[in-house]
Amino acid sequence: MERDFMLADVFTDQLFGGNPLAVFPDGQGLEGIQMQAIAAELNLSETAFLGRPEGPGGPWPLRIFTPKMELPFAGHPTIGTALAMAWAGLIDQAETDLIFAEAVGPVPVQLAWQDGAPLSATLTIEAKPEIRSTLEVGALAQLLGLEPESIGLRTGSLALEPQAVSMGVPFTLVPLRDRESLSRARLDSALWQASLADNWAPHLYLFAAGESEATFQSRMFAPAMGITEDPATGAAAAALGALLTEAGKAGPWRLHQGVEMGRPSLISLARRSNQSALLGIEVGGTAVKTASGSLKIPHSQQLSAAAQGKW
Repeated sequence: MERDFMLADVFTDQLFGGNPLAVFPDGQGLEGIQMQAIAAELNLSETAFLGRPEGPGGPWPLRIFTPKMELPFAGHPTIGTALAMAWAGLIDQAETDLIFAEAVGPVPVQLAWQDGAPLSATLTIEAKPEIRSTLEVGALAQLLGLEPESIGLRTGSLALEPQAVSMGVPFTLVPLRDRESLSRARLDSALWQASLADNWAPHLYLFAAGESEATFQSRMFAPAMGITEDPATGAAAAALGALLTEAGKAGPWRLHQGVEMGRPSLISLARRSNQSALLGIEVGGTAVKTASGSLKIPHSQQLSAAAQGKW
């Protein structure tokens, strides 16, 4: 069996910037074990598989995998898949509003078009944020190779301490004193395994203030996902939006990530006003198509046998 796929760089308008993504526009009929094997084979931070709506106007099923696990929601695959649908001719400029059915629930996406081509996409995640305490400052500093005084962000009217936050995917958010501390951070894998691997929020999202309170620089480490460092992380951006909202900030914000990796990314982030008890966070950006091709895919029985050492 073969399936077509395309590669895109997401949260950038430059080739080989942003966060690489593989999209399978026709993921219909693939089993979870096949999707996970494909994601491991391609070894990108995420691979997305698009299904087909059950009826006219229905949500598009979307499953997202890292090399090691399936995610209930992720920003850059959602944004990238919406734009890839336009590139593949699955939608045209008459369609500006999509809904993806992800494991976290319905995720609306709004597309902006220009001269018949997709320009950008913005997703909205609505959830009741879950905020928990995390490791104490000294342990986090040791984990990241920093001094304890580097942990914590205080600038203007903003004062933030580390918290574990989820808007669908839990992250340990670590505000840092300055961008120099952000650049110096190095994750100690052995300490992470001993202290955070089994935590509710094992993925680390570090951020520091940018040129203003509306701009941040960030980095994300996720060994549990099979990601050493991520160039752009939409789900973590949504969690940061929840934390900033909790601190009384209204946005919008601009997040720069991937600089230390040589893959600069730009994420737009905003709080969406609504009357429900849920918090709405908008995450947006652009993407560029880099490649397309087809992949041979083993049957699920072969993959099961391989997992048991029975080729």
